[in-house]
Amino acid sequence: MNQIVVATKNPGKVEEFKTMLSRHGYAVKSLLDFDEPIDDIVENGQTFEENAAIKAETISQQFGVAVLADDSGLEVDALEGRPGIYSARYAGEHKSDHDNLQKVLNELQDMPDNERAARFVCSIALATVNEETLFVRGTCEGSIAREPRGHNGFGYDPIFIPNGANRTLAEHSAEEKNAISHRAEAIRQIDQWLTH
Repeated sequence: MNQIVVATKNPGKVEEFKTMLSRHGYAVKSLLDFDEPIDDIVENGQTFEENAAIKAETISQQFGVAVLADDSGLEVDALEGRPGIYSARYAGEHKSDHDNLQKVLNELQDMPDNERAARFVCSIALATVNEETLFVRGTCEGSIAREPRGHNGFGYDPIFIPNGANRTLAEHSAEEKNAISHRAEAIRQIDQWLTH
């Protein structure tokens, strides 16, 4: 069985990637599975793609394995694309998912429903030793709810309503979310690589 390392310590992301990659016959390891210490990687890129590449290429070089890394986040049109690449720490370095989404809600407090368009973006970099890094980008278009709803998912899921739905992502089951998410769309784009 082929092995692929997912360069994240986020348990929610690990589970999503395991679900999607296992059907391709891949054994998935994450940074949580290594005994060796892994230095924190400074994600100082200016785009989702740059940050994903930094993670994937650093880990691939360190361990000599295929590494898949994503950088993802929420872009809100009325906030000029924020929180964007700062989604994980939008409310501050040591703040929680709830703090982050609350900051978005506060900033959109006076925004009418038809001006709350947003999207989840997922850029995936796939780094393998001595090969050029592969990039794909997936998006999930939607809008920002007026208050958090639902208990599934993580991050901004409780305030994000996908286009064509009246429930937030946090009110979708894991299976429903995996069918429409930005991460699922990006994974579908590298299906050809995963099955070769």
